[in-house]
Amino acid sequence: MTDAWHPDVLGGDWVARTMPLRPNAEGEVVATLVTRRATLDGAPAIAGPAPGAPTPRAAVLYVHGFVDYFFQTHLARQFADHGIDFFAIDLHGYGRSLLPHQRPNFCMDLREYGEELAAATWVVRGELGYDRLVLMGHSTGGLIASLWAHSATGRETVDALVLNSPFLDLNRPFFDRVIGTAVLDVVGGRARYVVVQHAPSEYSRSLHREAGGEWEYDRRLKPPEGFAVLAGWLRAIRAGQARLARGLDLACPVLVCTSTRSGANRADNRDLHRVDVILDVDQIARRAPALGTDVTVVQIDGGIHDLALSPEPARTAFFAAVFGWLEGVLGGVRAPTQVRRSAAG
Repeated sequence: MTDAWHPDVLGGDWVARTMPLRPNAEGEVVATLVTRRATLDGAPAIAGPAPGAPTPRAAVLYVHGFVDYFFQTHLARQFADHGIDFFAIDLHGYGRSLLPHQRPNFCMDLREYGEELAAATWVVRGELGYDRLVLMGHSTGGLIASLWAHSATGRETVDALVLNSPFLDLNRPFFDRVIGTAVLDVVGGRARYVVVQHAPSEYSRSLHREAGGEWEYDRRLKPPEGFAVLAGWLRAIRAGQARLARGLDLACPVLVCTSTRSGANRADNRDLHRVDVILDVDQIARRAPALGTDVTVVQIDGGIHDLALSPEPARTAFFAAVFGWLEGVLGGVRAPTQVRRSAAG
C-alpha cells in the first residue's frame, strides 16, 4: 500500500506520491500528495487502532495558495501535536506537480481540480482508513477547496473546512471587479494565454530567509517574481468567485481566518509583516457567510496573508484559533487552553 510513495524534496522522512490525472490541452497532468513516512506507517489501515488514541481517526488535507507549494512543515507538526495526521497536495501545474510543458498555475475552470482532490481524499480516507477529514485551503487554495467541498464528492468527504485568508473576491476597485470581469468573460475564453498582470511581490520576496524573512523554501517552486496572471486563469477565478457569491450552502462547518487589517504590497510599507498585503480582509469577512450556515470568522491581529507564516505572536494565535475550533466541531483534538479571537470572531 505504501510502495507508491517516494522520498520528497523536503527531505527527512517526508514522502510524496505522484497521482497521474487525465491529460488536458497542454498534455500530461499530475498532482502530488505529500506526508511523512511515520504518518503512513501509523495510518489506521496499516497500523490498526493505536492504544489510547481517540477514535475515530482524523486527517487534514492542505491545499496551497497561488505561486505556492507545500513547505510549511511547522504547520504539519501543529496538526500532529493535536492528534490530526497531516497530508498536503500540490495541485497540477504547481510546485512539485509543474511539468516542463505546462504554464505555471494555469487552468480554465476551477472544477478541473476536482479530479485530484477526489483522488487525494480517496487515498486518505479510502486507502489509509481515516474516518474524518479536515480540508484546509490557503488563498486560491481556499477558494478551490470551498468549491470542491460544495461538489457531490466533497459533500460526502469533508467533515470540516478551514480557510486561511481565502481568495473569495478580487481585491480590486469596483470597475475592475465588475466591468473588467465582464470583459474577461468574453476575452479570457478566446485569448486565454494573454498576460493580464505580472509583477514581483514584495510580500513573497520578504518571506524568504535570504531576504531577511523567517522561512526557508525552494524559490524555484515559489519564485519571488511570481508567475504571470493569464486571462484564462483569471476568468476561471472570477467564475468560481461568482459561484461562491451566489451561496454554496456547505454541509460542513467552516472556519474562515484572516488578518485584522490589509495594506499595500510595497517595500516601504512598515506593516508589511503585520497585515495582509494580498487580499482585502474586510471583503473576505463580507463574503464568508455565502459559504454556508455554519461559518465562523476569526481575525488574527498582526497576521499576514499566509497566517501560518505570520510572525509571533500572531502565528500562535492563528494555531490556537484553528485547533480550538476543531476541538469544538470534531472533538478529540488536543487543543490549547485559550483561543484568542477578535470581536469579529
